[in-house]
Amino acid sequence: MPAPKRESRLSHDRRILLMALASALPGAAISLIFLWTGDFTPKVQWTLTVLILAFCLGFAFALRERVVLPLQTLSNLLAALGEGDFSIRARGARGGDPLGEVMIEVNALVETLRHQRLDALEATTLLRKVMAEIDVAVFTFDEEQELTFVNRAGARLLSQPSERLLGRRASDLDLADCLRGEAPRVINTAFPGGVGRWEIRRSTFRQGGRPHELLVLSDLSQPLREEERQAWQRLIRVIGHEMNNSLAPIKSIAGSLATIVERDPPPADWRDDVQRGLGVIASRSEALSRFMSAYARLAKLPPPKLAPLDIGSFVDRVVTLEKAHHISVASGPRLTIQGDGDQLEQLLINLIRNAVDAVKETGGGVTVGWQRLPGSAPPTMELWVEDEGPGLSNTGNLFVPFFTTKPGGSGIGLVLSRQIAEAHGGSLLLENRDDRPGCRASLRIPLQPLAQLRADNLAQTATP
Repeated sequence: MPAPKRESRLSHDRRILLMALASALPGAAISLIFLWTGDFTPKVQWTLTVLILAFCLGFAFALRERVVLPLQTLSNLLAALGEGDFSIRARGARGGDPLGEVMIEVNALVETLRHQRLDALEATTLLRKVMAEIDVAVFTFDEEQELTFVNRAGARLLSQPSERLLGRRASDLDLADCLRGEAPRVINTAFPGGVGRWEIRRSTFRQGGRPHELLVLSDLSQPLREEERQAWQRLIRVIGHEMNNSLAPIKSIAGSLATIVERDPPPADWRDDVQRGLGVIASRSEALSRFMSAYARLAKLPPPKLAPLDIGSFVDRVVTLEKAHHISVASGPRLTIQGDGDQLEQLLINLIRNAVDAVKETGGGVTVGWQRLPGSAPPTMELWVEDEGPGLSNTGNLFVPFFTTKPGGSGIGLVLSRQIAEAHGGSLLLENRDDRPGCRASLRIPLQPLAQLRADNLAQTATP
């Protein structure tokens, strides 16, 4: 069987040499013909022949070196770049020369790559330090569900050093369930390094052209316990304050009544004293009962029953109920939202009554209006109530339960209103007006239902 033919190719430097010799060959051949056919002595013929051949070969090899040397320099530079060495520069880079321009561009490329590599190293170092210091367990798995990275918190959660964890499969680490199912979600489970409630978050990325999955486990137990502790402290402080305000006078009056009853003979007006004391006890008991009823109402707000609600008709209906004070309506565009009419009606009544109470002393006006917020994403409706009262003096405690500046106020109106707004996926904001004295209450609710917004966000997140 005949051997395959090998294609013989000349190298670039040899082709340059042959082309240089070929370009000099016609002139040299003609010169030698005239030299050897002319009437010259042999000494002259051989001397000139040697000179002609020496010049031709010398210039040909010089041209070869002139072309090959810069190419070798560029080759060395590119080889250094491939090895990650950015300290080498090309010499002889001059402007106005095609070869010099190439050298200048190569040097600029080397400098750019050096800065980019330095920035990448600094960013990688910062990322590694952040990943090591954050108190959140972070894992990355390849397409075979083999662990490729784990931070310090993740190794602590699994109670093993990272060197023993890398390369192991998720099923061997009891993390396979975390890579399946819905995310984000909260689970109650136990790991070798901790027990409690964990929030699971996942995302995908590519590294080295291969798909990887990022798994983040956040311990919610400690923050939840801290929030629960603070909530209990606030609750006990508020309830204790209200109960002391009612029980202290009841105890004092009960002691006074016991002293009156024990006197022998009783004073002449003892019946009046007993009746007044019992009246105070009944009044304080009723106030304490109202407080507990208000707290129960605040804690048991039902979820909203969504239905189409026309904002214009809704505002007109609520304003008509408040006939004790003239309220102006600044009509806006025709808008329809999905909301609970009863809850939103209670919210708007609270805002209007607060505004009416604020302008009783100043004699100012109250205006209710609505608009569609321009450029909002998602599309949002703003319903606002403006008054011309004295404004807000303490904005930090507006939404603190049972805080009130009105005599006889329960202190739950604004808190309940904000809960209703947030249950509809919106927000409630109270602030002093900029154009004149007074307050502006702003209710913002998405025009789409909250469940639909969440579904749209999940769909957008899942779309590549």
